[in-house]
Amino acid sequence: MGSVAMDIPAVMYKRLYPLTDYLSKSIGRDISLKLSPNMKEAINQVATNKVHISYLTPVAYIKAHEKGRARLVAKTVTSDRSSFQLMIVVRQDSPIKSVADLNQKSFAFGDPAALLQRAVVVGAGIKLDQFAEVKYLGHYDNIARGVKSGDFDAGILKDTLVNKWQDKGLRVLFTSPALPPYNIVVNGELPDPLYQKIKSAFLSLDPTNPAHLKIIKSLDKKYTGFTETTDKEYDVVRDLVAPFLR
Repeated sequence: MGSVAMDIPAVMYKRLYPLTDYLSKSIGRDISLKLSPNMKEAINQVATNKVHISYLTPVAYIKAHEKGRARLVAKTVTSDRSSFQLMIVVRQDSPIKSVADLNQKSFAFGDPAALLQRAVVVGAGIKLDQFAEVKYLGHYDNIARGVKSGDFDAGILKDTLVNKWQDKGLRVLFTSPALPPYNIVVNGELPDPLYQKIKSAFLSLDPTNPAHLKIIKSLDKKYTGFTETTDKEYDVVRDLVAPFLR
């Protein structure tokens, strides 16, 4: 099992081990972790069948599907929601009233590898070269603090973080369409009977079962389970990132 590199290997191993242990017992196969140093390698490993299962971002799945027919197993559920939105935020007292007003302003993004963040901003109607300054601050909380403190005129946040910060001086300027979340995929060569076993194992994880909830929360504290998904659900992401992949 592989994964996008969301943290240092030791932390990713700790997060993923309970899940791989559960899967091993559920499907009757030994599953080991093969962690990637970066997103490009995570995509390559599952696209070229060097790993059988992988935990990917929406954009990583699209690339792995195009390169090696990676197949969706399930998508994550956060607080009982199986989609999310990205939002452009400004200070509550900011004179900025529309996306057009961001011209020649400063903007805070998270990870430079998070293509979807940039795609949503461009899709909102402003090009990156129209900003006076762009910086990548890593985590969403850093973005929220940067905008709140006035270090940046605007930034992009995930909806779950907006709920946390909206009562602390931030205002939503633009909201993206509903977007499909992180997902589990298998490589394109995996036999269908084994694919079905893996899919059943993920969909059988029951958040009302304390043992299952512990496995789910080990991967991400905000997750509340997994649910079915389709390739078509990711078309909205394809449309957003298309200008960046030409």
